[in-house]
Amino acid sequence: MLQSLIDVILPVFLVIGAGYAATRLGYFRESHVEGLMKFTQGFAIPCLLFLAIAHLDLSASFDPRLLGSFYSAACLCFIAGMLGARFIFGRGWEDCVAIGFCCLFSNSVLLGLPITERAYGPDNLTGNYAIIAFHSPFCYCVGITVMEFIRNRGHGGLRMVRSVLSAMFKNALILGIALGFIVNLTGLAIPAVVDEALGLITRAALPGALFALGGVLVMYRPEGDLRTIGYVCCVSLILHPSLVWLFGTATALPQDLFRSGVLNAAMAPGFNAYIFANIYGRAKRVAASSVLIGTAASILTVWMWLTVLG
Repeated sequence: MLQSLIDVILPVFLVIGAGYAATRLGYFRESHVEGLMKFTQGFAIPCLLFLAIAHLDLSASFDPRLLGSFYSAACLCFIAGMLGARFIFGRGWEDCVAIGFCCLFSNSVLLGLPITERAYGPDNLTGNYAIIAFHSPFCYCVGITVMEFIRNRGHGGLRMVRSVLSAMFKNALILGIALGFIVNLTGLAIPAVVDEALGLITRAALPGALFALGGVLVMYRPEGDLRTIGYVCCVSLILHPSLVWLFGTATALPQDLFRSGVLNAAMAPGFNAYIFANIYGRAKRVAASSVLIGTAASILTVWMWLTVLG
């Protein structure tokens, strides 16, 4: 299966590497990276998700076996991350939540989508979009709720609810997904000229985001906490897809959805892991280095999972 490494994985990571090299050598400055990341994360990818959800066949896409397998495994990894951080590495509970979030949030958009598309074709992304539709809302809801519960144990529940809702509805990805659902469920027709314009924008989304991700990784220096970072990478790259494999097999998940579930679970921690840690000022070094090291290590682990999936 060396061909899968060459044809599927390396092109994606070459784009990331190009962004890393351009930024490292000074041809692409930090302000350029921030602008490109702002465009892709705050505009182009939300447009991509809006169109995908708006045109998705919901009855065929949202198989409860897929969502149950993926998100049950994700929750178990969140718990494993929290408890490991607490009882193996002796971190404070707020750090534990941030580390657990790193184990929970796989990079389903920037890595999961392009790798699945290159491996199995654009017609086999139904499972990916079903997972992505709930990914940010689910993960932020879990992470923020647990963190706010720990932080506000002596305060009223209303403050916690406000914090959760505020963080959720400031996220452009969630807004794009929500608008896509509104259009899909109401049957509203997107004017052809608008649909075509959105299509032009979305074609820049993934390559632009991958290039920007390479630039962002320049700012991450893997230093200290290496045992904790290694633990996060093992949970993210090995335990999560293994659990999805186990649950998907037990529920007889159809092959295309099974592949999407396992591959999405096998992705490195997403950039949102660092965003979450930065919001709360907890375990930022672990989160940043886990994104960097996990992304590099996933070149080999994703190759392994593609080989196993066949």
